[in-house]
Amino acid sequence: MPLKAVLFDFNGVVLDDERIHQQIILEMIDREDLRPSLEELQQHCLGRTDRACFQDLFASQGQPLKPLQLRRLLSMKAKAYRQYLESLETLPIFEGLIELVEQLLQAGMKLAIVSGALRAEVRMTLNRTDLEAAFPITVTSEDVKKSKPDPSGYQLAIKRLNRKFPALNLAPCDCLAIEDSFAGIQAAKLAQIPVLGVAHTFPFHMLQRQANWCVDYLHQIELDRIQAIFDQ
Repeated sequence: MPLKAVLFDFNGVVLDDERIHQQIILEMIDREDLRPSLEELQQHCLGRTDRACFQDLFASQGQPLKPLQLRRLLSMKAKAYRQYLESLETLPIFEGLIELVEQLLQAGMKLAIVSGALRAEVRMTLNRTDLEAAFPITVTSEDVKKSKPDPSGYQLAIKRLNRKFPALNLAPCDCLAIEDSFAGIQAAKLAQIPVLGVAHTFPFHMLQRQANWCVDYLHQIELDRIQAIFDQ
């Protein structure tokens, strides 16, 4: 089957902001007197929603969050992240992203975002980088009940693409997911979608063990080669 759609993760694939998230979360949980290791922080937070991150971080430290406390942390985190991005003259999108998006669109692909980020954060970034028209479908944390590695975000993206483009007749095997985290790779695979891992966050050799294909940088993606594999 030909490749028809490419589904992008957001944080760590489109926007180079994983360190921003990590620093904000570290500062917040330090004030809550939590001291998780870097490995624990990555395990519970990378590629996942802020809600899942905070819930699992606190639970791992033996301090389950009460609903009011969780809402307070989520509000503080969203505000701090938004203020940081708004202070930047230019958003830190990854090198090669614009060129890759243009190449995919010229090849007739449909594009979507599948992310654990907030809808406002994704929309602000797409608007400021003139990429809104390129991504007619966005699935964010408000759209699904469970965080990656749950596959529901990817499954919903396919449903929405088929609703918007009925002639596409899109199936999971017609898609390619681009992910930078283990949770994201697992989510795509559970949705039966082949995955290309990009080593923006974890080393190449670690992602290579889980993804169908792996590159160090977006500009290394060889679309012709991937399309040939799908055509087989």
